[in-house]
Amino acid sequence: MTLIEVMVALTIMAISLVALLSTSGTQANSVTYLKQKTLAHWVAVNELTELRMAKEFPAPGDEKGVTTMTNNDWYWIRTTVETEDKNARQVTFTLYSDEDRTKNISSLTGYATR
Repeated sequence: MTLIEVMVALTIMAISLVALLSTSGTQANSVTYLKQKTLAHWVAVNELTELRMAKEFPAPGDEKGVTTMTNNDWYWIRTTVETEDKNARQVTFTLYSDEDRTKNISSLTGYATR
């Protein structure tokens, strides 16, 4: 092998390694995001289940709250809307990772009945 062939091979290897490292970093960020999104969804499901179990018939409008799960505070807004059925209300939980409720992570819509 000549020196030029070795240099070309090393250049190709260096470019490949840079691309591999970039992809690995992106994958690590995706895992963190998916973990947050999954936990936020679980919080929303738990809040909707607690609402149903309490047999509470929520009034229309918005309500803010916070729930602690996995040593994290999850901030949510519960939006309740009247439906055509007077015995049912549409309830949407929107989950945020920050107290100012600007970073929306997940949303879940369900129904509460009398």
